[in-house]
Amino acid sequence: MTTTGTENGTDTGAGRLRGHLGSVAVVFMVVAAAAPLTVIGGNMPLAMALGNGAGAPVGFVLAALVLLVFSVGFVTMTPHVPEAGAFFSYVTVGLGRRLGTGIAVVALIAYTAIQVGIYGYIGWAIDDTVRFYGGPEVPWPVYAFAVLAIVALLGYRHIDLSAKVLGIALALEIGIVLLLDVVIVGKPGPAGLTLDSFRPEVFTSGTLGIAVLFALTGFIGFEATAVFRDEARDPERTIPRATYAAVLIIGGFYALTCWAFVVATGPDEVSATAQRTLDGEGNMLLDTTGAMLGALGRDVVNVLLLTSLFACVLSFHNVIARYQFVLSGRGLLPTRLGVVHDRHRSPAFSSVVQTVTAAVIVALLAVFGVDPLVGVFGSMAGVATVGMVLLMFTTSVAVLVFFVRHRAESRGRLWQTRIAPAVACVGLLTSLWLVLSNFTLVTGGSVALSAALAAVPFVGLLVGVALGSRLRVPATR
Repeated sequence: MTTTGTENGTDTGAGRLRGHLGSVAVVFMVVAAAAPLTVIGGNMPLAMALGNGAGAPVGFVLAALVLLVFSVGFVTMTPHVPEAGAFFSYVTVGLGRRLGTGIAVVALIAYTAIQVGIYGYIGWAIDDTVRFYGGPEVPWPVYAFAVLAIVALLGYRHIDLSAKVLGIALALEIGIVLLLDVVIVGKPGPAGLTLDSFRPEVFTSGTLGIAVLFALTGFIGFEATAVFRDEARDPERTIPRATYAAVLIIGGFYALTCWAFVVATGPDEVSATAQRTLDGEGNMLLDTTGAMLGALGRDVVNVLLLTSLFACVLSFHNVIARYQFVLSGRGLLPTRLGVVHDRHRSPAFSSVVQTVTAAVIVALLAVFGVDPLVGVFGSMAGVATVGMVLLMFTTSVAVLVFFVRHRAESRGRLWQTRIAPAVACVGLLTSLWLVLSNFTLVTGGSVALSAALAAVPFVGLLVGVALGSRLRVPATR
């Protein structure tokens, strides 16, 4: 093992992670975390049934626009942030160590929550698939722990191995859905090749805000491009390219596929079809795939849904391990978490700790008999969504403050350093209001339970701020 080296807050280089990830590899890691097929199978029916029906594709477009504007300030500030801590590092540089520490705690909460939620989802999904093909019924935690063991093995090793695994899974996942989209366009439903989804009177009907809400949950993890900067081949070019590409690919993929499903079902029937999915009387993704690609296509998508969930949980494991690694280097977490494995050049001990943390939480949920979908996945996704929006809003404020204080760095870049971050703040505040005001729809729980879960990221922020005096301030470039 090699320990991190920091003197007076400046990394000496001895313990920095190294790698040769290019823009494509980083995009694979990030898009895999967004779990496109999982979002199409889960978030899309929710947006259609509870939101604005046939206008749901516009929700994904609007969410992508908000995140794209956020990314402008995010990547503009990247050269001035000396370490790969993503939101934590940006907020520390822009707003100080106390808020930076608070945001680090929020990030750990958000990423841990969504990862645990995915373990619940994949445990249920594997059991459902096994029983569909005539196998025995097995408790979801058994499958969840089996997946956790594989993730632990891959996360312990060098990041290049994880990137290759995620790349293969993601290519197959996106490929089959794009094939499905093409077949739907070639053989549309009863209303033909309609563009009704993009008509104002359609996408403003129902509740557009709920559609945006569920669209936002589908982007969790896109900002993790900056977490891999130390392992990027050329971070000054790789990270901005990967960030913009991730938002455009994720947003475009979601919007296109959501529209294709409207075409396949018909604008007048899509809400009812999506509602049947929520009621457990059908499966919009698999049923539509079966109708368009046959039984074989349905089976392939079913398997790829499982690989999508696996790719998602592996990606979040890597992100959390690196957050802990950076926090250790700043003195907030134990020094042992900030070591680099001599052979694998990975944050190996941090990866092990992250595995143990996830295992303990999953075990507790299993002991208390929490439902894997509504109780585990729904609730944890809700906590993660609140955390993500809070993280991005604070980061946008940090970008504004940083460039106000460093006017020379912002000269001639009014859009990147002032306008875009300000617009992002407005958009993210609106998004946070949408999430909180409709939080029971995300968690599927009572008002009291939903309020308690929604408060978790804010409590984490306050705890982190209180602990912020222990954090060393990173040097700006």
